[in-house]
Amino acid sequence: MTRRLKYPEAAEELGVEESWLRRHIKELPHKKVGRSVYFTDADLERIDALHHREPTAGPLAARPPQPATAGAHPLANLRPLPRRGRALTSVS
Repeated sequence: MTRRLKYPEAAEELGVEESWLRRHIKELPHKKVGRSVYFTDADLERIDALHHREPTAGPLAARPPQPATAGAHPLANLRPLPRRGRALTSVS
């Protein structure tokens, strides 16, 4: 059976204040039945993953930054659309 944790238990499990959970409830995965809000273990794992950050530089970085590749920018071939109200003219 899946655990259903209310605000106080979920906050303790995540190591945050209950008020933080209540303030950010619209941004966090949760279940709601009527007015009762509860969190499952899967919800807590997703919340933890949402707020997990890895270092991008330094000795603890997961991988070194990639050097910039030489060559044209991937968007270099894009051209702006013609202005509104002007017909496209084709040259034959």
